[in-house]
Amino acid sequence: MKKWFAILSVMAIILVLAGCGSSDDTSSASGSSGDVKKIIVGTGTQFKNVCFIDENGNLTGFDVELIKELDKRLPQYEFEFKTMDFGNLLLSLDAGKIDLVSHQMEKNPEREAKYLFNKNPYSIFLNRVAVAKDNKSIHSIDDLKGKKVLTSPTSNAAYVLKEYNKTHGDALNIVYTSGAANDTVQQITSGRIDATVTTDFANRFNTDEKGEVALKTVGDPLTQSDVLYVLNKNEQGLADDLDKAIQGVKDDGTLSKLSIKWLGEDFTKSLEDVKKESTSSKK
Repeated sequence: MKKWFAILSVMAIILVLAGCGSSDDTSSASGSSGDVKKIIVGTGTQFKNVCFIDENGNLTGFDVELIKELDKRLPQYEFEFKTMDFGNLLLSLDAGKIDLVSHQMEKNPEREAKYLFNKNPYSIFLNRVAVAKDNKSIHSIDDLKGKKVLTSPTSNAAYVLKEYNKTHGDALNIVYTSGAANDTVQQITSGRIDATVTTDFANRFNTDEKGEVALKTVGDPLTQSDVLYVLNKNEQGLADDLDKAIQGVKDDGTLSKLSIKWLGEDFTKSLEDVKKESTSSKK
């Protein structure tokens, strides 16, 4: 009897110890995931002022520093950067290698069908007509009647021009190209093409052989392009949290300061904001 009692006592102790071990393991697993979710942010290294490697070998730029700021305001997440070529960003999102793309991305129907975008833009670029710096005859899109306007066939600018033609009797002679920015500059400065449509930010890259900005933007903004984050469709919670944090950096002026520091201007104002400021200044 004593022998059986001893055996049962040993088994009881083993079960208690096993139970304690199981409890510790569960606690450890919970602690590893914790309340903080790691978010891998895909970005590039070749976009000057946006996401690039500085002279000290550090990843920085507008998109990078904004993510760092949002990280501070979203304690439930830990954001970690993973750099790659621009062409691999969406492929990496598809493959689950990253959770978020931060690289001045805009919506288009094809992307929107496949991915989730947050709703609150962190940059807003206004499309305008751009002409040679010495052009004195074109002041707005209405001055382009019968003239050649160069654009890429799948760009937002092409959509703007085609929509204008729909309501203005095909007034514009739209010329499509797949060439680089310097080709656009050469065609416009040589007079073969009269204008293009771009944003003030993108126009800084329209430089001549001396590295100087060769084109100027004219007229009122035509449309706006919203810059957003790209996520997988199942990340609605993260998208909503990003929207709230972005609104926070807008409200306290942080976003505006970051834009001015890295992009040279406050590219956070919507087309509606610009129109209101223009109306107000004319009074």
